[in-house]
Amino acid sequence: MIDRDVEPRLVKAAHTYPAITLTGPRQSGKTTLCRKVFPDYEYVSLEAMDIRTLAIDDPRAFLARYPQGAIIDEVQRAPNLPSYLQGVIDENPVPGRWILTGSQSLSLSEAVSQSLAGRTAVFHLLPLARSEVERFSQYPMTLEETLFTGTYPRIFDSRHDPSEWLSGYVSTYVEKDVRTISNVVDLITFQRFLALCAGRTAQLLNYSSLASDCGISQPTAKAWLSILEASFLVHRLPPFYANIRKRLVKMPKLYFHDTGLACWLLGIRTAEQLRTHPLRGPVFETWVVSEIIKHRASIGVKWQAYRSIVTTLDWRLISLSNIHRESHLLRPSRRRQHRRACSTVLNAPQIISPS
Repeated sequence: MIDRDVEPRLVKAAHTYPAITLTGPRQSGKTTLCRKVFPDYEYVSLEAMDIRTLAIDDPRAFLARYPQGAIIDEVQRAPNLPSYLQGVIDENPVPGRWILTGSQSLSLSEAVSQSLAGRTAVFHLLPLARSEVERFSQYPMTLEETLFTGTYPRIFDSRHDPSEWLSGYVSTYVEKDVRTISNVVDLITFQRFLALCAGRTAQLLNYSSLASDCGISQPTAKAWLSILEASFLVHRLPPFYANIRKRLVKMPKLYFHDTGLACWLLGIRTAEQLRTHPLRGPVFETWVVSEIIKHRASIGVKWQAYRSIVTTLDWRLISLSNIHRESHLLRPSRRRQHRRACSTVLNAPQIISPS
C-alpha cells in the first residue's frame, strides 16, 4: 500500500467539510486510499445487493446505522442517498464524517451537486502517476515497459500480467459501467468503438470519421464518447483560441488516461511489440498528457487545460513527445540522444510529482 499524491488534500478537507467525495475509474485505488487515510471509519459498499436494496428502499434507516459516519463505496448505486444525507449533515455538520466514493462521474456529480453543494469536497483519483508507480518495490524501468504496463495500481500491487489483467478489466468493468450509465444494447459494437478510439489517441477527434468507421451515427458516437469520459477512460483536450467560440467548436484531441489500456485495445500484447508499432509515438504523447492531467488533479488544479496554454513543464514533456513521435526518422546517433532524453524524464520523478 503506497502513499498517493492526493492524500494530504484529503486529510485537510476532512477537517473542513462534513463530507468528502472521491471519484475516479474503477480499480484506480479509491477504496484502498479511503481505508488507508481513514482507518477508523466503518466501511460499507453498495455493490452488495442487500445493502444497496436497503439504501435505495429506506435511506433513512441505512444512514441511521452509521451515527458516527462511514465510508460509503459506490454511492452512485443509490442515486437518492445524497438527498437524505443532506439532512443528516445539516443536523450534525461534523467535519469529515462521511466519505463517499464512486466510479461514474456523471451520475455521481449530478447527485452531489444537487444535494451536497457546499457540504462536500470533491476529488478525482486517476490511475497512478509515474511518481507513484516508483513507490512500488518493482516497477517498469524502460519507456516501452512503462507505456505497455499502464498505471492501474492492482497490476503493480499483485504483479499481474498487464495483458491478462486489462483483458478482464475491459470485459468486467467497462461493460458493467456501460450498462449502468447508458442502455447500450450492442456491446460488441461498443467494444469496436472503444478500440477505434484507442487507434485515435493523441489525434484530432473527427466524430464523422469515427462514427463511419464504427458503423454508427454521429450522435451515437458522441453519446458513447461521453460514456467513456464518465467512466474516466478518456479525456478530450480542446484547442486554445483567443476567440472562446472557436475553443468550443474546433476539434479537440482525444487521449486515454491509461496507456496500458490503450495498448491492449490496439492489440499490443508485449512491450517489445510496442517498440516497432506505428502508434508508438501517439501512445507516448498520451502518456505525457496523462501525467500532466494526473499531476494537476493531485494538486487540485482543474483538468480542463488547452493545447496551447500549458506550464513550462508541460511544454518540455510535450516537446519530448513530439521528438519521440518522429524518432524513426532520426539518424542512429540522434536516436541514441532521443532515448537518453526519454530516460531522463522517466528517471526524474521530481519533474512530474506535485511540488
